[in-house]
Amino acid sequence: MAAAAAVEAAAPMGALWGLVHDFVVGQQEGPADQVAADVKSGNYTVLQVVEALGSSLENPEPRTRARAIQLLSQVLLHCHTLLLEKEVVHLILFYENRLKDHHLVIPSVLQGLKALSLCVALPPGLAVSVLKAIFQEVHVQSLPQVDRHTVYNIITNFMRTREEELKSLGADFTFGFIQVMDGEKDPRNLLVAFRIVHDLISRDYSLGPFVEELFEVTSCYFPIDFTPPPNDPHGIQREDLILSLRAVLASTPRFAEFLLPLLIEKVDSEVLSAKLDSLQTLNACCAVYGQKELKDFLPSLWASIRREVFQTASERVEAEGLAALHSLTACLSRSVLRADAEDLLDSFLSNILQDCRHHLCEPDMKLVWPSAKLLQAAAGASARACDSVTSNVLPLLLEQFHKHSQSSQRRTILEMLLGFLKLQQKWSYEDKDQRPLNGFKDQLCSLVFMALTDPSTQLQLVGIRTLTVLGAQPDLLSYEDLELAVGHLYRLSFLKEDSQSCRVAALEASGTLAALYPVAFSSHLVPKLAEELRVGESNLTNGDEPTQCSRHLCCLQALSAVSTHPSIVKETLPLLLQHLWQVNRGNMVAQSSDVIAVCQSLRQMAEKCQQDPESCWYFHQTAIPCLLALAVQASMPEKEPSVLRKVLLEDEVLAAMVSVIGTATTHLSPELAAQSVTHIVPLFLDGNVSFLPENSFPSRFQPFQVTDGSSGQRRLIALLMAFVCSLPRNVRQQLDEFLQLAVDKVEAGLGSGPCRSQAFTLLLWVTKALVLRYHPLSSCLTARLMGLLSDPELGPAAADGFSLLMSDCTDVLTRAGHAEVRIMFRQRFFTDNVPALVQGFHAAPQDVKPNYLKGLSHVLNRLPKPVLLPELPTLLSLLLEALSCPDCVVQLSTLSCLQPLLLEAPQVMSLHVDTLVTKFLNLSSSPSMAVRIAALQCMHALTRLPTPVLLPYKPQVIRALAKPLDDKKRLVRKEAVSARGEWFLLGSPGS
Repeated sequence: MAAAAAVEAAAPMGALWGLVHDFVVGQQEGPADQVAADVKSGNYTVLQVVEALGSSLENPEPRTRARAIQLLSQVLLHCHTLLLEKEVVHLILFYENRLKDHHLVIPSVLQGLKALSLCVALPPGLAVSVLKAIFQEVHVQSLPQVDRHTVYNIITNFMRTREEELKSLGADFTFGFIQVMDGEKDPRNLLVAFRIVHDLISRDYSLGPFVEELFEVTSCYFPIDFTPPPNDPHGIQREDLILSLRAVLASTPRFAEFLLPLLIEKVDSEVLSAKLDSLQTLNACCAVYGQKELKDFLPSLWASIRREVFQTASERVEAEGLAALHSLTACLSRSVLRADAEDLLDSFLSNILQDCRHHLCEPDMKLVWPSAKLLQAAAGASARACDSVTSNVLPLLLEQFHKHSQSSQRRTILEMLLGFLKLQQKWSYEDKDQRPLNGFKDQLCSLVFMALTDPSTQLQLVGIRTLTVLGAQPDLLSYEDLELAVGHLYRLSFLKEDSQSCRVAALEASGTLAALYPVAFSSHLVPKLAEELRVGESNLTNGDEPTQCSRHLCCLQALSAVSTHPSIVKETLPLLLQHLWQVNRGNMVAQSSDVIAVCQSLRQMAEKCQQDPESCWYFHQTAIPCLLALAVQASMPEKEPSVLRKVLLEDEVLAAMVSVIGTATTHLSPELAAQSVTHIVPLFLDGNVSFLPENSFPSRFQPFQVTDGSSGQRRLIALLMAFVCSLPRNVRQQLDEFLQLAVDKVEAGLGSGPCRSQAFTLLLWVTKALVLRYHPLSSCLTARLMGLLSDPELGPAAADGFSLLMSDCTDVLTRAGHAEVRIMFRQRFFTDNVPALVQGFHAAPQDVKPNYLKGLSHVLNRLPKPVLLPELPTLLSLLLEALSCPDCVVQLSTLSCLQPLLLEAPQVMSLHVDTLVTKFLNLSSSPSMAVRIAALQCMHALTRLPTPVLLPYKPQVIRALAKPLDDKKRLVRKEAVSARGEWFLLGSPGS
């Protein structure tokens, strides 16, 4: 029995020895994975593996020892979590001792130490022991790249898990790492090494007397000069190294005395990339430096930055120089000063002002903008800097504005002034009397008003922007200033067509300032606009002149633009609505363009009201009933219809009203939206007009009833659509009940009868809504739609319906209108339905096949190409067959689908080049111009296929493409020239 047990125990060991022999002696790689798997599964222990390796580990041949240790290390890399503390101790002692072995053994030893550095059961003190052994015994930079990377990984692992132990080494650890890293050149290793240096500094390891050495061992790579080789599998970019090194250099103020001279030297060099990197690094350093670190280098830094902004030919260098100046000033601004300390900010700003201010006064204004940019970069860094620079610069600029008489020069000066005024908006002042602008307010206002009356449009534009910024300064403008400002904006809002940009800017400024000063605009602008509207109505009554019509339109736009405050909306909205009622009563000539203009102003007003719930609800409950009342009245059958009736029922006017209602509904709260539902839905379903103003109508409103004279009422269903399709999603709606009702209506209507077309439209839109949201019923309705492809009457329309299902809508079923639109709905529709479309095509009679092809082409044409490409081999034959379909829509849709595929899947398309060439050339003579153009574009795209595949067709194609060169349409000729030119060049040298 005992002998049998011994044999049984020896059998697994025999297998292990066999695997060890195959790996060490037989030089096979597979046994290592097998041994590791057996250890993980519990068949062997690590100790048993060591015993099996015993003789190999002591073998006098270095290669054999290396191979044996390699096997043990690979096992440990897979099984280090299974090791006990006692095992870890023995293994580390073994591996440390092996670091003194032959250089062929070292790589495998390092792999084993890497595995052990990951052990949770590592006893205290062994991490320090391992690193000391590596620092003492291994000359890392003589190792291959992969082994150096292993050393960095060992250090990283210990820093992550044994930080306090490593810190006990003090500066010796830092010195040891410096020796490891010194001379590293591989970018893969440098990324890890830079990260270790950053952790040394940021985690407060002791640097001791080795600060300069640590700086030298990293700064020697600055600036990074690295270009990744083509097809680099490691994916390391120059920017990765730049950012990693910058994080190191900018991580501690202790590097400042060494780094700042280096940065100044590189900024002053002629190498563009070095300038950029140095300025960006300086910018990063300013986040951690203080006045002490910068003090001795400020004059040189300023001189270098000034020169780059004044003289550089690179906008990027200029931008980085300005950013660095901003950061330097911010750094000096935030330092806490002792009572007896020098305020470096004041002296630094004095130097900047001294070097820049005289350029602001030069007659030729050559260096005006560079000087202004430098001053603004410094001023934008802090409130102190802003006050200091602004108080010195504003008097100069104000003086220069009056010294120069040309509008272009004044515009330049005002633009600079505007830049300084914008900076004041960044800072808040508890005491308004402390604001630097207060002392210049009168001069600034006078200057701005001069600009607003200047003949130059460009100067007026800058004046408008400056007025807006001044108005944004709290309590700066007096009531008299505001009164003058409103007057100028009113005048500018009615400029002629050749000053369109100024008029638009004035309207925008009016809206911004009206939100801040509603009383001033209510008192001085709204009454003027009301009078202007009344005059416009009078002129329209007497037969409008073009000039007056233009002023009338400007007035409508101004009323909506200024409606940015709830109190103003309550004045302007009634004016616009009253204007519509005046038209309705026949008091003026009604034209669709006038009503559309009013609706556009109402929509813009509704958009502005969305920012304020109070205004939003006021607009909705005031404007929507009014519009509905006018529309309902216009839809009533009358012996003598009102002036407005014909106009309001036009498609363009209804579309404008739809836009107003949709915009006004979108941002309602669910509670208020539900309240609106109780009025508007009963109006359309039950004819309840009680909530409408002036609701005395000659007959009942029944838009869903088919009666004599009801066509006008049915057109107003679009207004109900605008309301319902814009409601918030959480307004209570009986979706399931509605869907069942809709499905019943569809099934009843699709039978024989006069309502088949309407039932089909209902089916199509309900299906689209459900497809967008992945509703379970969508598959049933899609199958019903697919079944209609064989219908003699509805088949073509059903095929076109697939285009609607796959496309985005702009008015309804949008995310902006609270519809639930899943991001992958097209991909899911393709997966669920294209197989059935293909199967239906093959089974369909010949006269029905075009419907399936059209539906399929619509689906594929709107499918994201990454989804289509894997399915291309199975679908391409159908696409090619679709090109033979006589339907131009099918042809055009298929060509649009094939053109990008020629560019993205050339290998697959090359297999069908004969068919493609034939069909594209045939379609280049199609009766449809759009098809001819698309076919020629595909012929052009064909030249992207492999040249050897195309060369046999070159003579045939060049001859055939001569015909469309004489096409009667210029756009066709243009595509023919382009395609034929590419085919001519096919196979020529350099093509």
